[in-house]
Amino acid sequence: MNSKGTLASVLQSRRQEILTQWVKQLEQASASVKGRISATDLKTQANEFLGFLSATMETQDSNDLGAPGWQPVREFLEDLSRQRVFAGFSSDETATFIFSLKRPLFEALRQETKGDSERMAVETWAATELLDKLGLHTVKAFQISREEVIGRQQTELLELSTPVVKLWDGILALPMIGTLDSARTQIVMESLLQKIVETESQIAIIDITGVPTVDTLVAQHLLKTVAAIRLMGADCIISGVRPQIAQTIVHLGVDLQGVTTKANLADALALALKRTGISFTKH
Repeated sequence: MNSKGTLASVLQSRRQEILTQWVKQLEQASASVKGRISATDLKTQANEFLGFLSATMETQDSNDLGAPGWQPVREFLEDLSRQRVFAGFSSDETATFIFSLKRPLFEALRQETKGDSERMAVETWAATELLDKLGLHTVKAFQISREEVIGRQQTELLELSTPVVKLWDGILALPMIGTLDSARTQIVMESLLQKIVETESQIAIIDITGVPTVDTLVAQHLLKTVAAIRLMGADCIISGVRPQIAQTIVHLGVDLQGVTTKANLADALALALKRTGISFTKH
């Protein structure tokens, strides 16, 4: 009997035995992550995986996990990895799901090949290679899912750190705090332009009081944002231009001609109100 046939046969004929021992291994390995996954869920996942693996091993070569026939197994592991990222598992805790299957499967192979040491060595090695590949795929899927989550969280944090505030009818303000890079500029531009459309505002104030330094790249990002605002038919005022920032901009040779700047947000708001035809009188 070839290796593929033996593994498939063992997974079918000794499935319950393998499952029972595997669940024990999983429960022991998961002792440190109690509260993040229940024993019932562990057993359900293990049982489902054995079902996919057994069915796939009947027809597929274990040397090519990238083949279409292995897709159900790959998708199961990718979904499991994604769930465990959200549950707060580490990569090694997630990989343990596969690697803890080795001992129960090796024991089942030992029982199947009793008395034939050469055959047992061949089957055990084949099973080792298969589980190592599946474990590696699980870790890769975990890393991809975690990077997606981190990227989404970073985007959400950037959106929270760049709130668009309505100061007056037709006047918006965007107080910026921290470093202004390309990714943040894109989010700033999108959120500000969207708010301009929603509120039909005529003036947007970008306050850079909280921006620690302004270099050529930051200045270019600001100019791009101003240009985009003007294309939407609105005007833009940049406030918070401190003396040291003004000197830096001049030293860098950045052309801000045509861009209205003010030293602080109060001055920018006063100018915006004046441009919209609103005036105040002291009593």
